[in-house]
Amino acid sequence: MDPASQDINLNSPNKGFMVDHSESLSDVPVGGAVGNAADPLAPALMEEEAEELRCELSKVEEEINTLRQVLSAKERHASELKRKLGLSPLNELKQNLSKGWQEVQTSNVYKKTQETFSQAGQKTSAAISTVSDVVTRKLGDMRSSAAFKTFEDKMENLKVGSFVCCVSGWLLWSAEGCW
Repeated sequence: MDPASQDINLNSPNKGFMVDHSESLSDVPVGGAVGNAADPLAPALMEEEAEELRCELSKVEEEINTLRQVLSAKERHASELKRKLGLSPLNELKQNLSKGWQEVQTSNVYKKTQETFSQAGQKTSAAISTVSDVVTRKLGDMRSSAAFKTFEDKMENLKVGSFVCCVSGWLLWSAEGCW
């Protein structure tokens, strides 16, 4: 539907419908000259027509302002009703997000993705458990090995030696009265 061919007069019964403008264009001169020297009444007619157009423009602008006022009043009334119902913009946003999340959760894509992640999590958990068991067993084997026993004995001797050294140093220090 071509917007130029729609009747936009708000008082017209044909508002929004296709209108044939060919009859209204029949009195427009085709020769290209707007004012014709042979027709001395043309400027007067054009002035009358211009006055009619100004008058119609004024009415249309007045209708536009009236519609803006009506729309503003309706918006205020709607916001008052929402306020009375306890519907704040934040509550509406929460409801929209909640509804959207529910729609996502019920979608097939979400269900398939959730199932895939669940399976991946189970497999990962099983793999970590297996690795943990293997590491624990290997550490146990290593701890019972002869090399580890030797290393452990050397560390034990070092600990005992350090302790004895620390205690003897403290005793000397306290005996000299460094308290």
